[in-house]
Amino acid sequence: MVVTDSPVSGIMADQNIDPNTTTSPSPKEKHVSAIKAISGDEKAPSKEKKNYASKKSTTVIQKSHCFQNSWTFWFDNPSSKSNQVIWGSSLRSLYTFGTIEEFWSLYNNIHPPTKWVSGADLYCFKDKIEPKWEDPICANGGKWSMMFPKATLECNWLNTLLALVGEQFDQGDEICGAVLNFRARGDRISLWTKNAANEEAQLSIGKQWKELLGYNETIGFIVHEDAKTLDRDAKRRYTV
Repeated sequence: MVVTDSPVSGIMADQNIDPNTTTSPSPKEKHVSAIKAISGDEKAPSKEKKNYASKKSTTVIQKSHCFQNSWTFWFDNPSSKSNQVIWGSSLRSLYTFGTIEEFWSLYNNIHPPTKWVSGADLYCFKDKIEPKWEDPICANGGKWSMMFPKATLECNWLNTLLALVGEQFDQGDEICGAVLNFRARGDRISLWTKNAANEEAQLSIGKQWKELLGYNETIGFIVHEDAKTLDRDAKRRYTV
């Protein structure tokens, strides 16, 4: 099992780095350009621009890079789902972050997808939005979904998160958050949106998401209300 009784200790890796630290681990090389885009700095940082407290001091005064929105990681424990009376009652809020530094401190200490158990769910939603159909902001929305093999799941999850926190979507205000579902029949990443009736916005989000991940298969948009009443028989409202 990946998860223990303590939400943070069960999900964070064994290094147990304090997520509140202002120093973040270095991102992977292939994601450097994405981080530059997020911070608004398209050029590589110059060594001459480092701000030192004094010429004799070796301490660097670091500036945090804030996101446009704050985001919260949530977790749903598969061992708790079988005992819950109300859907979503086992959801737990883990940590809310609002800077690049906090994001990497958290992400680099979360177990990779290969170590998660079937039935678990990991969410990253805008702060103040709960990943539930009943949440007022989610209630009239729906979701786009993609299936991935374990070999590419982590990369596509990370790139999805970078696109979200970096506000890379033209219709980003329509997005509530992303969900990573670990399932025996196939792992899935979904994007939840606010207003299913806004066809133009939903199609824009679906197309951009496919382009960002280089996904070539057709994906479908399921309305939450249809999923609640029809379950797996719910039909796709839109496809791209």
